Amino acid sequence: MITMYGIKNCDTVAKARKWLEDKGVAYDFHDYKTAGIDRAHLQAWVDEFGWETVLNRAGTTFRKVPEADRQDIDAAKAIDLMLAQPSMIKRPVLDLGDRRLVGFKPDIYSAAMS
Repeated sequence: MITMYGIKNCDTVAKARKWLEDKGVAYDFHDYKTAGIDRAHLQAWVDEFGWETVLNRAGTTFRKVPEADRQDIDAAKAIDLMLAQPSMIKRPVLDLGDRRLVGFKPDIYSAAMS
C-alpha cells in the first residue's frame, strides 16, 4: 500500500493528492502535523535521501528557528529539529513500499507509477 506523508493544508501535498486521485491510485494519508512522525521514519528518510533533502529549509517554520539552532546542522540535529517541528519536513514524502519520493513533480510520479 502506498502511503503519503505530509500536511493536510499544504498546497504541494494537495497537488500531489489530486494527481494520485486523478490517476486512480489508492493511498493512505499520514498527516504528520496531527499524527506526528517517529524518529525511525525520519532516520530512514535521512539515510535514503540525506538530511539536506528531507529538511525543508525554505519554509517559514525553519526560518523562525533561532539562528544558533540553524548553524552546524548535521543529520542528528536535522532529525531533532524535524521531530520538534514536523512542518520542517519536506513534503510530501510518498512511500511506495520499495522506495520513496520526496517532494512532488508530476513527471517523477508518472515514472514511478509506470
